Amino acid sequence: MIRSMISGRPLPPALVLGAAIVLPGSGQLLNRQPVRALVFVFFILLLGGFTLKTAAPDVSVVGKFAGGLFVWAMAILDAYKWARVRAALHDHREAAARAGPGGGP
Repeated sequence: MIRSMISGRPLPPALVLGAAIVLPGSGQLLNRQPVRALVFVFFILLLGGFTLKTAAPDVSVVGKFAGGLFVWAMAILDAYKWARVRAALHDHREAAARAGPGGGP
């Protein structure tokens, strides 16, 4: 995995997806987007705290943290989407380099 990060080859999208599910913002970090990861974590905490304070006392735990969970879900989708985009761009560039300057077989 470390060799992949050094060589410029993107990590597999499934690995990024798994990391994003386990820990908020980690998918963005694996996609080399640390500022985006911090923004997502900030809004997870902000909206999670807001819904915790404004939710009625009889609301479930999921309801009390609904704002944070929503942003976490968006962070998971974002990390996976960008991992797939990076992988597709890498594959396209690799195929173009193999084809040579003529661009065809």
